Amino acid sequence: MNIVILSRNSHLYSTQRLVEEGLHRGHDVEVIDPLKCEIIIEKEQPKIYYKDRYLDYVDAIIPRIGASVTFYGCAVVRQFEMMNVFTTVTSDSIVRSRDKLRSLQRLTKAGVGMPKTVFTNYSRDVEEVINSVGGTPVIIKLLEGTQGLGVVLAETKNAAESVLEAFNGLQARVIVQEYIKEAKGADLRALVVDGQVVGAMKRQGKDGEFRSNLHRGGSAKIVKLSEDELKLAMKASRALKLPVCGVDMLQSERGPLLLEVNSTPGLEGIESATGRNIARAIITFIERNYK
Repeated sequence: MNIVILSRNSHLYSTQRLVEEGLHRGHDVEVIDPLKCEIIIEKEQPKIYYKDRYLDYVDAIIPRIGASVTFYGCAVVRQFEMMNVFTTVTSDSIVRSRDKLRSLQRLTKAGVGMPKTVFTNYSRDVEEVINSVGGTPVIIKLLEGTQGLGVVLAETKNAAESVLEAFNGLQARVIVQEYIKEAKGADLRALVVDGQVVGAMKRQGKDGEFRSNLHRGGSAKIVKLSEDELKLAMKASRALKLPVCGVDMLQSERGPLLLEVNSTPGLEGIESATGRNIARAIITFIERNYK
């Protein structure tokens, strides 16, 4: 097969591993920057032009679309879909997953457990917002934040009110969530491929840090998920129609609670922590399904 990885950086660990495994399994693999693709819209003849050629020979794509290039990156993925090229995740699914509020609404409709969450349109009744999630401490998240950026732990009512008022003044849209104290600064990341969990790790934030993101200095180790945790990860994958994704969840006294679903999960942390060949699982998923 001719497989294209849509990535802005061919040197990233995840991109390199996918290339490596694709070549190892006998496929032709190339990395293409989606922002350098030209979309040609013509009746019944959708095309993509890249540098000096038309990409009319591609069998399957693996989108690695960063949050900052979602609009154009998804337009390129959508064009490949119009050309009947198989994709590991669809453009619509990526767009859905990037909208945190929309994702949470779909997930709660599907019966996925999650921390109490409130979204308001710059409400001035800050006290009621805080009370709605059970009082302080609370987590305040920017809707557009990634990798732990734009996430604040407000431990007191005054701190929460100050943060919310500041974000409101900047017209920055946020969600407010209850703080799950028993998680102790740790979360679980389940990697789903073809609707099944192929690897899981427990991420622990560094001392004094409530965010467990590896980009923030956290550590990771392999973990065996409970039956409820496995079910939550697979249900979240189905609800957002993301056959390949990373599902983040917290361990709480009332069972696993979903944090978010990542449509472009990094492979370095989970392959290192688990020893699992996640990149190969993604390539074999394409082999099973692309026709």
